[in-house]
Amino acid sequence: MSVWTVAGYKPYELGIFKQNDPAVFFIKKALEKELLRLLDEGMEWLLISGQLGVECWAAEVLFQLKEEVPHVKLAVLTPFAQQQENWKEETQHYYEAILAKADFVDSISKEPYKSPSQFRNKNQLFLRKAAGLLAIYDDEKPGSPQYLWDMARAFQEKHPFEIRQITFYDLQFITEEEQLKETDWD
Repeated sequence: MSVWTVAGYKPYELGIFKQNDPAVFFIKKALEKELLRLLDEGMEWLLISGQLGVECWAAEVLFQLKEEVPHVKLAVLTPFAQQQENWKEETQHYYEAILAKADFVDSISKEPYKSPSQFRNKNQLFLRKAAGLLAIYDDEKPGSPQYLWDMARAFQEKHPFEIRQITFYDLQFITEEEQLKETDWD
């Protein structure tokens, strides 16, 4: 069974404060391109922790791809119980809609947030369960994905583990590519 995990920035780390921000469209296009490649290579499950931003956008893209590739599944393993407890109501509804469509949902720690070790435990579990990591991460801009990124790089030195990276340069290229498609050349 081929399982991949995805990681990336939270919306605010990218300067995105609305779900309909045009940047989200281009990020989803980049994710779609890579997820299609992974599906062609046999990915059966996508594993996320339900973090807002790249992870949830990847889930949305996967739900769209399920129309063409119905066998692919989404697992949401949160690092702790009630992850969304302090989020805005609108954000909670968005998150709960993703959980409702997921094929598997559970919390690694059955307790609410207690310490950063819950995130470390989640990262370790994801690395053991997945064949690889798809990350929207740029070394020039550290942020929340850096912890999993660094752990994955260290894990890769001792285990067969693939890492695929989407950088800001890649996102800029996809943005330009998509904008060219929209240009009317007549």
